[in-house]
Amino acid sequence: MSDLGEEKNKPIVVLRLRGSVNIRGEAEDTLRLMRLQRRNHATIIDNRHSNVGMLQKVKDYVTWGDATLETIDLLLRNRGRTPGNRRLTNEYVKGKLRYKSIKELAEAVNRSEADLSKMPGLKPVFRLHPPKGGLRKSVKKAYPEGELGYRGEAVNDLLKKML
Repeated sequence: MSDLGEEKNKPIVVLRLRGSVNIRGEAEDTLRLMRLQRRNHATIIDNRHSNVGMLQKVKDYVTWGDATLETIDLLLRNRGRTPGNRRLTNEYVKGKLRYKSIKELAEAVNRSEADLSKMPGLKPVFRLHPPKGGLRKSVKKAYPEGELGYRGEAVNDLLKKML
């Protein structure tokens, strides 16, 4: 867990793996603040002290790790949504946002210059499919024995299976 505090500007991808049955009230509230209200939803957050504290509260329901530029670009292209549940396109990014393309937006998110939750009309949650081939281990144990908790760069492989 100490790895999170070392790189301040690295974005974190958070993925909810467990459902809402028998969930603690405090954890449910924290998941709602992170906009992770259903299974297989993901979001990208900053590596700030307050966000790391929120992750510790919901570590029994989510997995998270360091996002790569390639993964952020794939999430925005394949699962980025605008109002009316329309796909995120380069035309929308040029017209409504201050970036020239989805690739440039992904680079800004990777450098922590852009916050997806503050982009006008861009939904900050990515609705994903269940992973192809299924989850390899238990969703009740921490990584590496299970699927939950901090997993570093390995979260990118899991996200690619879910796109």
